[in-house]
Amino acid sequence: MAVLTEEQSMLRDAARTWTQEKSPVSAFRKVRDSGQPLCYDPAAFAEMAEMGWTGVIIPEEYGGSNFGYLSLGLVLEETGRTLTASPLLSTALAAASALILGGTDAQKEAWLPKIASGEAVGTLAIEEGPHHAPEKVALAAAKSGSGYKLNGKKTFVLEGMAANLFVVSARTSGKPGDKDGITLFLVPADAKGVSRKALKLADSRGAAIVEFAGVEVGADAVLGQADKGWDLLEKVLDRARAGLSAEMLGSALQAFETTLDYLKTRVQFGQVIGSFQALQHRAAKMFTDLELARSCVEAALTAIDNDSPDVPELVSLAKAKVGDTLHLVSNEMVQMHGGIGMTDAHDAGFYLKRARAAEAAYGNQAYHRDRYARINGY
Repeated sequence: MAVLTEEQSMLRDAARTWTQEKSPVSAFRKVRDSGQPLCYDPAAFAEMAEMGWTGVIIPEEYGGSNFGYLSLGLVLEETGRTLTASPLLSTALAAASALILGGTDAQKEAWLPKIASGEAVGTLAIEEGPHHAPEKVALAAAKSGSGYKLNGKKTFVLEGMAANLFVVSARTSGKPGDKDGITLFLVPADAKGVSRKALKLADSRGAAIVEFAGVEVGADAVLGQADKGWDLLEKVLDRARAGLSAEMLGSALQAFETTLDYLKTRVQFGQVIGSFQALQHRAAKMFTDLELARSCVEAALTAIDNDSPDVPELVSLAKAKVGDTLHLVSNEMVQMHGGIGMTDAHDAGFYLKRARAAEAAYGNQAYHRDRYARINGY
């Protein structure tokens, strides 16, 4: 377990208090049942921005606190516990990272203060197929005058309906599958030719299909280097994966704690079911897996803060491990609650559905096990 500074402990405790009091699972249920088109409560997100959560990794000169990825991971862990729906991951972590790592001074000046204040929502528009495959970019960016013209479609764009800014991966040369020839662009959501359609996901969170039909952007929309965007894209994705892993860890911890409370109170055959050895063994397995998952997640976030060369390896280890753990714990939550766990009246189903959607985002366990093996020369 990472040793936290006093400020990090205070941030985590403040996030825990706010999520439990202002954004419990019942608040998420209310958003889902209301049919809110953005799939989150804008007033709750505005409160997060007021508390400074949207500026945690953003440098101070752009309105942030430059407090690091482990610190933002602590906040995401707490929002994961209560399944708080918000664009915090997509905008304050993923899009902000893209600008911090690849943006020009002008690009940072234009967008980072707005992201830090919560005024603008950014997101990555990366995927084009049913599975995570960031190198299989087909969306074309053809030279047009002094700029580019974008044509193509992006799927499963997280918070795509809420976004004001898309970080779009496009192909400026080569063919899908080539790592050379990928360029990242900053495209405002209100640009002419951008259209979006809401997706209904199992976990009731926000996502969209975004279409780019002859969208014209200037040369100043290029993020990083033209044709050489792959390395930047991987760095940005690794930060998003680590943040999502922290959120998934929080969901797994809460699912386990809720299940443990149930094992201590539910009486069957005249005994508390937690006294049955078979259930004790299953609970012990979950506990040890959660401890290992926490070590992996915190190691990945700390490596990012330290700019370590082993970030890709540690991030893939974390995403694969926490994916397996959340999968197990969300299954066991439903199983151990019995009949009530199968109903929509209980929260267990929310954790199970969130687990499945979060696993698939930014690469599932199979993707990251394969990536980890390749990094290590297998």
